[in-house]
Amino acid sequence: MKKTSRFSTALFKPSEQPAETLRVPSPAKLNLFLYINGKRDDGYHELQTLFQFLDYGDWLEIGIRSDGEIHLYPELPGVKKEDNLIYRAAKMLQQQTGSRLGADIHLDKVLPLGGGVGGGSSNAATTLVALNYLWKTRLSLAELADLGVKLGADVPVFVHGKAAFAEGVGEKLTDCEPPEKWFVVLKPDIAVSTATVFTHPDLPRNTPKRPLAQLLSEEYGNDCEKVVRNCYPEVEETLAWLLKYAPSRLTGTGACVFAEFDNEESAQTVFEMKPDSVSGFVAKGCNRSPLHRWLDKISK
Repeated sequence: MKKTSRFSTALFKPSEQPAETLRVPSPAKLNLFLYINGKRDDGYHELQTLFQFLDYGDWLEIGIRSDGEIHLYPELPGVKKEDNLIYRAAKMLQQQTGSRLGADIHLDKVLPLGGGVGGGSSNAATTLVALNYLWKTRLSLAELADLGVKLGADVPVFVHGKAAFAEGVGEKLTDCEPPEKWFVVLKPDIAVSTATVFTHPDLPRNTPKRPLAQLLSEEYGNDCEKVVRNCYPEVEETLAWLLKYAPSRLTGTGACVFAEFDNEESAQTVFEMKPDSVSGFVAKGCNRSPLHRWLDKISK
């Protein structure tokens, strides 16, 4: 099957899936806005954010093993297998359900590390959802999301599969239907440490909580953006360039920045002018996750 980083429902036909493996999408996300409302005693931050998926991301190729072993390919540089979110998700599902099955999992990685587009969290969620199907462990999405939050605050929204307004540490989700715009997503050649951003003394931590209706009616922002722009000049330069063409901001804690457009042609035109020093892609926002579109197709 032809490999691509863009997702289409045409790619999810069961007849196209080899009998021995499944090829499963692991989409990117954007934080359309992100506000930090406070810091909890356990060190986590209270936040309000709006998640939307993109029709672009990684792929996982997963085959069932009968010996209970979890094998990952390829190894991520500098990441021990036991620390890999894919491995941890698979082991957690095994332990929760008592499944004796295992898996061979190959990650086709295209999403940037340290980009703020949710690559690791998405990989973990795809692992939980796909293995729950393959192993026939029959956990509900709510039960999978409860497992996912132990792996990371963004994992539940990927398991949930719908664009959502998130509160708390990201676990309180309300379905939302933001406009499905086209986006140019750019990443300078750096990785931003989420821990560095959330421990920075200049990070705003007291933005007042507001009702969703109010947040949707106001100009979107990201409380992490000023800190990241000050600490990483490359992000500042990339965002300044993108702002010349369309409303633009940081996603998550970065390093990716994005601009929104009404159509693909406009987005592609700007993307083709991007500086050579940055990487990126054009993608369409989607309020239903490509992972769940795949699950709909494969379950029929």
